[in-house]
Amino acid sequence: MSNNRVEQLESTVAELESTVEGLTDELIEAKERIRVLEAELDAETPTRVPERRSDEAKTDDTATTTEAAPDEVAEAADAANVDAETDADEDLSGDEAEDSGTDDIIIA
Repeated sequence: MSNNRVEQLESTVAELESTVEGLTDELIEAKERIRVLEAELDAETPTRVPERRSDEAKTDDTATTTEAAPDEVAEAADAANVDAETDADEDLSGDEAEDSGTDDIIIA
């Protein structure tokens, strides 16, 4: 009985060794294929990081922005309010003109 057990264990060990050997060979082949693909990818496609251009950097550095003076801001706000009021008045007067064009009287 012990001979059968030893033979089974030896058989199992042999199978496992064979499996490990096969997997090791596949792993080595896969790593080699990955290296080749990575080399091709690095050679063919540029990086995703855009190249810096000195012209753009110069224009960005030389560009200046000016802030509006407080008086200018107040004038612009007043002008916007006047325009908004004028638009609202025109809308109301337009509604009245449409209503005055009819002589119908509705009694509820």
